[in-house]
Amino acid sequence: MKSFRFLIPAIILGGLTTTASADDWLQFRGNGTGVSNEKGLPTTWSTDKNILWKAKASGRGWASPIVYGDKVIVVAAASDRDEAPRPMGKGGFGGGGGGGTPPNVDFKWTITCLDRTTGKELWKQTALEAKPKIATHRDNTYASETPITDGERIYVYFGMTGLFCYDMDGKQLWKKDLGAFRMQANWGASSSPVLDGDRLFLQIDNEEKSFLVALDKKTGNELWKKDRSERTVWSSPIIWKNKGRTELVTVGQTMRSYDPATGKILWELNLGSGRASASPVADEERLYFGLGGGGGGFGGGKGGFGPPKEGAPGGGGRMGGGGPLFAVKAGASGDITPKMGETTSAGVLWAQPKAGAEMSSPLVYEGHVYVFERNGGLVNCYDAKTGKPAYSKERLDGAKAFWASPWAYDGKVFCTDDAGTTFVLKAGPKFELIGKNSIKDQFWASPAIAGGTLILRGVNSVYAIRQ
Repeated sequence: MKSFRFLIPAIILGGLTTTASADDWLQFRGNGTGVSNEKGLPTTWSTDKNILWKAKASGRGWASPIVYGDKVIVVAAASDRDEAPRPMGKGGFGGGGGGGTPPNVDFKWTITCLDRTTGKELWKQTALEAKPKIATHRDNTYASETPITDGERIYVYFGMTGLFCYDMDGKQLWKKDLGAFRMQANWGASSSPVLDGDRLFLQIDNEEKSFLVALDKKTGNELWKKDRSERTVWSSPIIWKNKGRTELVTVGQTMRSYDPATGKILWELNLGSGRASASPVADEERLYFGLGGGGGGFGGGKGGFGPPKEGAPGGGGRMGGGGPLFAVKAGASGDITPKMGETTSAGVLWAQPKAGAEMSSPLVYEGHVYVFERNGGLVNCYDAKTGKPAYSKERLDGAKAFWASPWAYDGKVFCTDDAGTTFVLKAGPKFELIGKNSIKDQFWASPAIAGGTLILRGVNSVYAIRQ
């Protein structure tokens, strides 16, 4: 019997317009939200339960898998000196640091295509064999940027190594060198590309020459480029298709929204300081984003969220492990930074000063915003319209660090810690832990969800989980 895929013509998925299927997961967090509307997805699993297949991961990579049809795309970087990242320690990363110079050893950057139903390798291509151009943290990888596909081409950005475009059968169509620039503390890169129509966007913020660039997705030719005052940013931009227009939103110490067609700035929000590692999430009415530790920012006054007072220090740890979370209204324009001592503005609907957002991106689902804190196994839940806490600092017993971003389906919220335990919460304003699922591996990559299957990328293997 012939198999038919349920096609949705010109579907808009988190800003990605293409002919796609309900079974596809085309970019980081699928449609940019981490939410799946599929039915019958798995809710319980373990190392030997509900595992459809398991494939060995060749090389290191914290990039998420993506899925189109029967193809699962996984990227990696490997060398003869591969070291497994260490579990999260109290001091931040697993205890290591970024080296001052790139490793003097050849790496191989690869793109692997697996069959979604069997895990069998369909094809594998090597994008490049060379020595890295920049240093990175030993617990980061040289393949931490999630690829993206429009169903005709696969776009793979390996940070400062280069951008590569392939067709769905693994043939390289074009490649582009966008430069190599030093990152803060030599911690490496991780910002993933996004698509809107025929434009491919990359946010390349660093310590030397930050910029945002739009490329023709068919040729790689530059359409427009905007220099940025930001320093290093690890989070990914998003295409926000809200109730009024389409926006390209970038994060950093100053949050900015651009017109995707021209690069014109639509609005900006001065956050002061803080580490931009988590990516924003949005619905049709609001955009939600938080900063992590590394400064005092988004408010120099007591209880305020305006820019720091002139001459004032950066805040000295006001953010702690995680900083503010805020909601921007659709239709915002100009400088929407709240005034000193205030928490809202014409564009900022609400803000929470210590929401805990740091590495794991927020999740908006069924009227609530969820934030999983990296340290301490804590989860927070806020009303999406008002920002009022439904619950905060609820402890998930036994949880380690959260690096992967949460996801949701079937009225449940999921998040996997780096030790391989996925905590399952009942969605809603009441904290209710309803399950734990464990796999013996280490996880920092966010999952893919497609065709009734949950796909997790660990250090050692890729796992397909099916009810």
